[in-house]
Parts: sequence; C-alpha cells; structure tokens
Amino acid sequence: MEPKPHPGKDGADQDLPGTTHREDEASPHWDPPVMGFSQAYLTVSIEPLPPVVVGDAVTLKCNFKTDGKMREIVWYRVTDGGTIKQKIFTFDAMFSTNFSHMENYRKREDLVYQSTVRLPEVRISDNGPYECHVGIYDRATREKVVLASGNIFLNVMAPPTSISVLAADTPAPFSRYQAQNFTLVCVVSGGKPAPLVYFKRDGEPIEATPLPEPPAGAGSWAPRNLLHRDLDDTKVPKSLAAEAEVGGGRLTATVDPPRGLAAERDPVTETIPETVVSREFPRWVHVAEPIYYFRHTHAPVSDGTVEARATLTWTLNPQIDNEALFSCEVKHPALSMPMQSEVTLVAPKGPKITMTPTRARVGDTVRILVQGFQNEVFPEPLFTWTRVGSRLLDGSAEHDGKELVLERVPAELNGSMYRCTAQNPLGSTDTHTRLIVFENPNIPRGTEDSNVSVSFCLCLGFLRQFN
Repeated sequence: MEPKPHPGKDGADQDLPGTTHREDEASPHWDPPVMGFSQAYLTVSIEPLPPVVVGDAVTLKCNFKTDGKMREIVWYRVTDGGTIKQKIFTFDAMFSTNFSHMENYRKREDLVYQSTVRLPEVRISDNGPYECHVGIYDRATREKVVLASGNIFLNVMAPPTSISVLAADTPAPFSRYQAQNFTLVCVVSGGKPAPLVYFKRDGEPIEATPLPEPPAGAGSWAPRNLLHRDLDDTKVPKSLAAEAEVGGGRLTATVDPPRGLAAERDPVTETIPETVVSREFPRWVHVAEPIYYFRHTHAPVSDGTVEARATLTWTLNPQIDNEALFSCEVKHPALSMPMQSEVTLVAPKGPKITMTPTRARVGDTVRILVQGFQNEVFPEPLFTWTRVGSRLLDGSAEHDGKELVLERVPAELNGSMYRCTAQNPLGSTDTHTRLIVFENPNIPRGTEDSNVSVSFCLCLGFLRQFN
C-alpha cells in the first residue's frame, strides 16, 4: 500500500513478525542546489513507543515531510549489532500513479506523509532496532534522489514464567552444638528485563544487608567452633559428661561418638540408646533478630530472557526458625501484580518406613524405604542408616539415602535392629525398625547364602527436635 499525502493517515500497513521501540531523530541528506531551482526538502522521524509486552500488537509509524516527489519507502529490521539489515517492507513509487497532482514539482508545496508497519503479535525475537528510509526526487532533476531516514528501538518485555525457592547446600545435617549458616535461593526464569526480587518472612519484608562479596570477619557470617561453655550440657550424653568432669571439666573436640561404631564398643549387649530430653536450647542460640545477607545476580539466556537468582543467608536458629514461612516475591514491569513462591522451614517428624518383602526369608533381598513424614519437611532431609549393635550387612558402618538394601540376607540377621536418622538444619529424628527373618525351605539350614523374609515393626521413634 502507498503512503497518502494526508497527515495522520496510515499508508503502508503490513503484518510482519518484527517489533520496535525508541526514537532517534532523522538525518536528512541534501544534494547541492542546482542553479535556478530550490533544493527538495525532506525530514523523516519515527514516533516513539513505550516498552511493549510479548503478545501485544504494535504499529510502527514513520512520519516524513517533503515538497518533492516520492521515490520509495523502505523499512528495515537491524540485527547483529547493525551489520545486517533485513528488509521488511518496500513502497516503490515507480509502480504507482498516485502522485500526479505533484507533477509540477517546481512549485514548492510541503506535504506530510505517514508509513506504518504493524506487528500483530510481538515476540522477544522482535526486540531490537528498526529503520525507515525515505527517498524523493530532487526538485531540479529526476535523476537525483534525496534520502533521509529515521530509526527506533523496539523494547519487548516478557514476564517471568517460573519462580522457585530452594535451600542451598542441602541435604545437610543438623548441628546441635554449633551455629551454622543457612541460605535460601530464589530462581526466577523467563523474564525480560531482569526482575526485582526480594524476600519476606511471615509476610513481612526482610531488611537484608547487600552482599556483593562474602563479608570478611563478620561475626555471624562464618560458622565457628564453639568452646565447651557454648554447649548445652542437657544434651551431652552422660558418659561424655562424666569424662569431662574427670578430665578437668573440658569436653573433647568430638562431642558425639562417630556414628556406626557402636558395634566396636559392645557388639553383643548394646541396646537402643536412651533418648535424652533437653531442658533448654543450646546456649549459642540468641533470641535477637538475625542479621540477613542478600545477594542478587542475573544471567542472560539464549532466548533473550534473563535468569535471576537471589540468595538470603543468615545464621540459623532452629528454635525460632522452625516453622517460619519465607517467601520470595518478584516485581516486573510486565506483571500486573507480584509473583511469589513460598516455603516453610520444618524439621522432619515421624518418618514412614516400609519394608519389602513383608515376610522375608533367608536369601531374599530386603529393601527398607522411607516413604515420607508426618509433616511437610523443608529443606530435603539427609537420611543415614545404621545397624544397632553392629555393622551393616556389607560391612559398612552406615549408609546414606532413603533406601537401605540388604542383599541375600542370612539367618543371622533375624531380629536385627536398624536405625534411620533423618535430619535437616532444623532438626533430627531417629526411627528404628526390626528385621524378622524366616526360614527358607529351599535353602538348607546353616547355608550362608540365605535371604531374609522381612516382617518388620516400628519399634521406637526418637525425635531430636526442639519445639
């Protein structure tokens, strides 16, 4: 379609998969005047556009004013930093007769024209610069063409498509006697430009210290080895407490005995250990408001969007942080309201354990699996299996993971007790189950290669968590 010699009318309207934004002034080019004639006049400008959102319909408008005769209009999409120009629309006056009223081009007459290109549904790939080039015949001679152009940058925004909150460096154990840092990571994907990300606790915004680099010498930043005066003696096993008194009242560096070594102390008579009920929380815990540290980074993605990551770090206090609700919220110019994801910090309680087969015989392969908890647990717990009073069937002291597999169990495992410790930085809980092995008529008694038929019972559940 041709541009019309009437101000404000759309001339060239075409649906193309491109987009544009931002304006620069036209830079007219003039040929030297020819004797006896005035030089043709031409100015070009593109109407500015605000940022647009993916899926919007956009119209690019190129306005030009001239007293000469039209030669052509060309729209370009500029890519690769300006090295490539893709032609998206062309109007050639040589194939039009709509300008017969301007045949007497020596008579100066300024007219305003407008050429438009419509992008019906913009995409992120349409983001970038566009140019409108206009050419007119010189008033002195039709052999010369006067050129001018305008350009605009189309800024296409995209709202974030996903948001999630994770716990860094998990699964991780629960530390009863030592303060430890905890970090939440909020990942926001699919947005353009990068969104504004912030955290809330129990619905209230968190005032955090920006953290471009880990602070040097920050008092509560790095975990520290605590002296005996920081320990909670209500949770120290009695045997260790007695040893401390004999040794001068100072505890050894290792507060708890290494897991899985109980069989070496007493492989025959060890029973399920007694639960020590705490009377107070460890003395390193402070009731003051924690100091939060915040870091925000973003990285470009190949599709033109940005992945934003925000981290919130503080010294964890299981006494007050357990069951605290943390949310990550995102503000973005393409969103009408904030986008959010939330998690509740919860220590594990009441693991649900299943054992297959339910009636195992000598020579069977037994699988003991943690299927879940009585509550929703976050972050993901760390699972550790041990055998009470001895090592595991494969000779190892402990096994990590949700499932413990006992291959080709012998009859000697009948009545053996297994402990599953589930822990995260908020707390820890122990659950025990006993393995019952039945005779296998297909395997003679006394044969080593026998599989255990498992009938199990949940015997004890020890909860080491502070409410």
